[in-house]
Amino acid sequence: MAPSVESVAYFVISEALTNATKHADAMRAEVLVRRVGEVLRVRVTDDGLGGADAAAGTGLTGLARRVGSLDGTFHVSSPVGGPTTITAELPCAR
Repeated sequence: MAPSVESVAYFVISEALTNATKHADAMRAEVLVRRVGEVLRVRVTDDGLGGADAAAGTGLTGLARRVGSLDGTFHVSSPVGGPTTITAELPCAR
């Protein structure tokens, strides 16, 4: 796996966990990293307050750009009241 894919995966997980503790008042978080064929899927879910918005010019916007720079996809699901799930799919040829 390319170091750039590993680096972006690290930043997605790090930022998601930081946001969960710093902004969402989360008590629990779950990280799932799985390679499915030629895609590395990273998913972080927390039980916080929700309301995270990747389009609001926050750190999530930067993560979306990082993921996009590798032609990956980035999705945030965060209804008010929670939970928040951040998913990144990064291409990684074998």
